[in-house]
Amino acid sequence: MENRHTDKYKILILGIGGIGGYFGGKLAAHYRDSPEVEVGFFARGAHADEIAKNGLQLHTTQGNLTARPAYVTDNPDALHPVDLLICCVKSYDLEDSLQRVRPCISENTIILPLLNGVDAPARIREMFQGTEVWEGCVYVIARLAAPGIVKEKGGMGLLYFGSSEASPDKLRRVESVFQAAGVRAEAAVDILHTIWAKFLFISAVATATSYLDTSMGAILEKEDSRQLLLRLLGELQAVAKAKGIILSDDMIPAMLQRMASLPYGTTSSMHSDFQKGGKTELESLTGYVVREGEALDVPVPTYAKLYAALKGRS
Repeated sequence: MENRHTDKYKILILGIGGIGGYFGGKLAAHYRDSPEVEVGFFARGAHADEIAKNGLQLHTTQGNLTARPAYVTDNPDALHPVDLLICCVKSYDLEDSLQRVRPCISENTIILPLLNGVDAPARIREMFQGTEVWEGCVYVIARLAAPGIVKEKGGMGLLYFGSSEASPDKLRRVESVFQAAGVRAEAAVDILHTIWAKFLFISAVATATSYLDTSMGAILEKEDSRQLLLRLLGELQAVAKAKGIILSDDMIPAMLQRMASLPYGTTSSMHSDFQKGGKTELESLTGYVVREGEALDVPVPTYAKLYAALKGRS
């Protein structure tokens, strides 16, 4: 950890799973010997050991690469303040994970969460009042295949971020750091609309596939389950509208088309987590909608019914 250039732009990736491994891997590979940017990983166990020994092996649709970060650690005491902290953990691990990396967060640190759901920025601001917290979302299909190996498929690899309070210079700088590393990143003009457009898709799909315990193809081919999905989409669209986020009416038919184009057996990560019997993102993807509906006096009966049923399975 010694002899670092103090004037480098320092980035820490928190959570080196599919998302963190893909975007963090691209950053670490590009800036390996950079005098201007330093990229570190916060990871644990065999995964961290393998990265420290042989680098992160990133297999993508554009080709394979080996990413060797400036450092990989699971020791909070070894951390130093960074300019940009990119959070790529599961929503149920957010607070605990951020507590572990607290030493890297200073008054000058930007925190960028890339989590499923829309509640992460508010939760982070509660923990670090006065710290600059941005909004972000990604479109990428990537997974941790084995310790030290992340595989991406589908060829999307899109990252959107933004902030209504950050200066244009800060946003442009982060955008250029990503883009120089070959990341298809964009500082979105209306990041909340971008995030909610994705949330409309993932929340409804995660809730429906988990509740019905089946794939997207099976849901769409049966009229009763298709109508259930449409009710979820309509209720969430109404919640978004009450929050001042207008999601156009043609977005839902476009999403159904997109869902229909996926392989028949496609499901959600939350459904997979339920099948494994482990922790799930139920609170961020389903419970959040129920709570916001109640707070905004927007009826969400379908969400409420499915949330209660899924909570009983947790």
